[in-house]
Amino acid sequence: MKNLLLIKLLKFEIEFKRKVMYKKAKDLGFSHPQVVNCSQELDILLNKYFKQAS
Repeated sequence: MKNLLLIKLLKFEIEFKRKVMYKKAKDLGFSHPQVVNCSQELDILLNKYFKQAS
């Protein structure tokens, strides 16, 4: 049960971070440091998600 809740939380965080990243990319450009940092944070969340889901 705990694992399922963690997976749901990670899905929510991933979708939120993705939306934030897209907005920053639209406003600042894809190579802006804030966008790159957001992308790296998204990568970390995705890695956690796939680790829990497997």
